[in-house]
Amino acid sequence: MKQIVTLFIILIALNVVAQNVERVEPPNWWAGMQSPDLQLLVYGEAISTADVSLDYPGIELVSVTKVENPNYLFVDLKLGKDLKPGKFEIQFTTGKKVAASYSYELWERKENSANREGFNPSDVICLITPDRFVNGDTGNDEVEGMKEGMDRSYNYGRHGGDLRGIINSLDYLQNLGYTAVWLNPVLENDMPEASYHGYACTDFYKVDPRYGSNEEYVELKRELDKRGMKLIMDLIFNHCGSEHWWMYDMPMKDWINNYPEIKITNHRRTLNQDPHASEVDVRGMVDGWFVKEMPDMNQKNPFLAKYLIQNSIWWVEYVGLEGIRQDTWPYPDKNMMSVWTNELLEEYPNFNVVGEEWSMNPAIVSYWQKGKYNADGYKNYAPSMMDFPLQSAVAQGLKNEESWDYGLIQIYEALSNDFQYPDAGNLTIFPDNHDMSRFYVQVGEDVDLLKIGLAFFLTTRGIPQIYYGTEILMRHDGSEHGDIRADFPGGWEGDKVNAFTGEGLSDEAKAIQKYVSAIQNWRKTASVIHDGKLMHFIPEDGTYTYFRYTEDEAVMVILNKNAEAKTITTNRFNEVISGYKSGKEIISGKTISDISEINVPAKSAVIVELSK
Repeated sequence: MKQIVTLFIILIALNVVAQNVERVEPPNWWAGMQSPDLQLLVYGEAISTADVSLDYPGIELVSVTKVENPNYLFVDLKLGKDLKPGKFEIQFTTGKKVAASYSYELWERKENSANREGFNPSDVICLITPDRFVNGDTGNDEVEGMKEGMDRSYNYGRHGGDLRGIINSLDYLQNLGYTAVWLNPVLENDMPEASYHGYACTDFYKVDPRYGSNEEYVELKRELDKRGMKLIMDLIFNHCGSEHWWMYDMPMKDWINNYPEIKITNHRRTLNQDPHASEVDVRGMVDGWFVKEMPDMNQKNPFLAKYLIQNSIWWVEYVGLEGIRQDTWPYPDKNMMSVWTNELLEEYPNFNVVGEEWSMNPAIVSYWQKGKYNADGYKNYAPSMMDFPLQSAVAQGLKNEESWDYGLIQIYEALSNDFQYPDAGNLTIFPDNHDMSRFYVQVGEDVDLLKIGLAFFLTTRGIPQIYYGTEILMRHDGSEHGDIRADFPGGWEGDKVNAFTGEGLSDEAKAIQKYVSAIQNWRKTASVIHDGKLMHFIPEDGTYTYFRYTEDEAVMVILNKNAEAKTITTNRFNEVISGYKSGKEIISGKTISDISEINVPAKSAVIVELSK
């Protein structure tokens, strides 16, 4: 009887392994990558009972690691420099029997893939929340088997915007003068509710079917390429969604922090820099869950760290990205973030990464930027960071009444802190984004202040990012994220207002469209704005003057907050304008024959290209 039972167990084991391998991630790779290392996550029932083998010229099977969960294997490969694209079989054997086989592909890299140019100060980025922009394919509004369907009446529901809608709208974005697009996350978020925002990923290698497909994501990039525009992907290393497939069968106990107990983070992000911080508090921030629906991934686990790093590289190569925006930057393990940014830039030296560190303290934000010498010896390699200190200063400085320490001086003093950044010119600057009240609302729904703010962000140092709908005065009554991320008018059939055609759009909104288009299209070729130095002068009498300049070019910008026009005598600015005699105001198109005095209309900005 014992022998029969033993034989039965063996047969069951063989039969289980003989089932198909459910997942191999990354699902493919490329020949000719800079790094020779590739680690495959293999998932399948009792897959660790099998031995692994493969035979392909130029590939060395370095190691196979079995972990706590027998349904996982981690297979480490070494790829040779002269490796050719092609397919090979990964075989899983028990004894002499091939229990399972997986066909793996090595693709050919696109020409000059490693040398792609990332987004930079020559760009203006349009930030889009895909679910709320344009519903280009009503056929994917409801997807069988997914946990949440469409409910456009609910501010936190899915409204149906998708990749097809963005593809169909690229001419509109291009005509407005945008040169890059940043999409809030488009990967699968198969969550029971509020899945529209994309920040609770349930599959790191799959576009959410309600947005479209991986192939449509690539199509979007092709269409952007035709227009000379760039694509930035929103990634999240800190957490996944609670419905992620591995949450039902985790590889290791420490794959997720504080599981299954669930401890919410203390959100004290300064603990990363605090020289007096206790370790218990640091762990409480870094290892805590962002919210209960977003399990905190443990980047100190070397297999998870490798998984995330490879995933980011996979998307860059697969889609052809020019940038990554990394969510909740200070929450993951900071040593892993250093390794990631370093490895990513070794693969793509001219690539750009921007991180979200929501702090008003430039010392905290600058800590993460590439080239920063920190007192604790920490080095990170992110070329860009989101400039939250400047955003706050502009919103407050425009709205506050002028005084010794309030008003335009707040903008001036925010920029005076640029000495803390290794490269202030590569910071990503913005009037607002998807997580805060729209800038129009922040400045009291004052159209003139909005225009002044836009002129500033489009001409000061840094890489401007504008949120979709700013150009048509999108507003919101509530302050919840679901209200801020409202539907773009004209993106749905039957909309009474259509921002694309102008139908039903107010005259004020049309004027802002024209205003944004004028500045952004001029900016495309204004190399002095891209590469020039910044010199500013202390605000006086409700006006603020600054210059972007090189040895051969100069642009003068004057912001006037006053309710009346101001005539600015320019001899105060001689160290920049000496030798320049005339100019052209780019918003109005008017020629200024004598720049010794500049008239600035009430509550407005002027942008003057100077001529000798």
